[in-house]
Amino acid sequence: MGNHTSRRTNENSDDSVSGNKRSSASRPGGVGKVLGRQTENVKDVYSFGRELGRGQFGVTHLVTHRETKEIYACKTIATRKLVRKDDIDDIRREVQIMHHLTGHRNIVELIGVYEDKKSVHLVMELCEGGELFDRIISKGFYSERAAATLCREMVTVIHNCHSMGVIHRDLKPENFLFLNKNEDSPLKATDFGLSTFFKSGDMFQDLVGSAYYVAPEVLKNRYGPEADVWSAGVILYILLAGVPPFWGENEDGIFKSILHGHIDFYSAPWPSISTSAKELVKCMLQKDAKARLTAVQILDHPWVKKDGEASDTPLDNAVLSRMKQFRAMNKLKKVALKVIAQNLSEEEIMGLKEMFKSIDTDNNGMITLDELKAGLPKLGTKLSESEVMQYMEAADVDGNGSVDYMEFISATMHMNRMEREEHLYKAFEYFDGDRSGYITIEELEQALTKYNMGDEKTIKEIIAEVDTDNDGRINYEEFTTMMRQGNPEFTNKSRQRL
Repeated sequence: MGNHTSRRTNENSDDSVSGNKRSSASRPGGVGKVLGRQTENVKDVYSFGRELGRGQFGVTHLVTHRETKEIYACKTIATRKLVRKDDIDDIRREVQIMHHLTGHRNIVELIGVYEDKKSVHLVMELCEGGELFDRIISKGFYSERAAATLCREMVTVIHNCHSMGVIHRDLKPENFLFLNKNEDSPLKATDFGLSTFFKSGDMFQDLVGSAYYVAPEVLKNRYGPEADVWSAGVILYILLAGVPPFWGENEDGIFKSILHGHIDFYSAPWPSISTSAKELVKCMLQKDAKARLTAVQILDHPWVKKDGEASDTPLDNAVLSRMKQFRAMNKLKKVALKVIAQNLSEEEIMGLKEMFKSIDTDNNGMITLDELKAGLPKLGTKLSESEVMQYMEAADVDGNGSVDYMEFISATMHMNRMEREEHLYKAFEYFDGDRSGYITIEELEQALTKYNMGDEKTIKEIIAEVDTDNDGRINYEEFTTMMRQGNPEFTNKSRQRL
């Protein structure tokens, strides 16, 4: 999560094992600096094919075993990128954890680990069935029973991890893959790069994970395995509603929403979702970690059980549509916000500081509701009284009834930068490489690839959602509409205030 989290992306995770098929591998000699064992050439055993994905630390390729002709995925991590001792420790721990957990139906199977002079190679089971949301969207038919089946598989992973003394710490839809395209394909958990071993009673402090799915106690730097259940609860909410329960334009906004803990169970489609499903989501998103259901309790819940209470009636098509928008828009806005943030000047930050001082009329370092009512017009925003109340509630993270300087900066930076025409134009120009006045499919692909977010399907979805005049490209007006309004399903803050 930006500078808030130690983010381990898809390259240095997912698997590892000690049982390599080494008989045909040559031994170039020497001991690897990461795994501390004899180096060997993975290409003697596997031939490398097309690229499957790429991230901060390495690249994943399709590989074929030279003798058996079986195909796998191989994640190659460049050791020169592991600059800190912590990075090396993380890879070692991931190898240990994957070896410890291997053999479980819902965890990506480990085939082998190799190290040469330049890289560590993790060879693993190939999951050809795609990501969790992609499968749901492509099927087009979706019911509570389907969501319950997926929930059961996710929580089975958590139960297996916790009973084996492992906390995952980065459960999100992208880290659940289907093994194959069959209807009964198992759902597999991947990316154990942030996982760690724990003993009963252990509490962790490091802020890790992914913004939408992180538990409130993680943000408070004191948490245990219950945080995994929270993440699964967020995924279940999205599976049922198509949107996340906690939303913000940037990470700080999302974190504030999580800490407030207001969850919307009233907007569509919730009135048509069963009471049993709602009750389960509420129990998984219980703010008090100790009162949260455990994995075992969830698996015993009547809605989750096989042939249990979950209905097979199709959910509203709008749920799939929203899920598709969430997945696609999220990626484009994320890149655009990075571009804008990089263009924010020191002067603009100073401007916010001065603005805070001007609203804080008694100079006590805190802004009260009355000061906010009098001072918000200075931001150039005309807000109704109820909107001022909502703003106050959103900005007041610690809930003490007033807003301090840091809360103010976090809450207003987004408002300030997004409504400024020159910032939006700079972001648009970043995408519009040839200055034609349009963002083409090729330009979008180039920009998203730079941030490791581009695949053909996602790009098509982004164009489909943003290109309102259907000319196959995004003009400036369409771009600014998206950036200012986003998806109304997400930006309507009152949904979070019940």
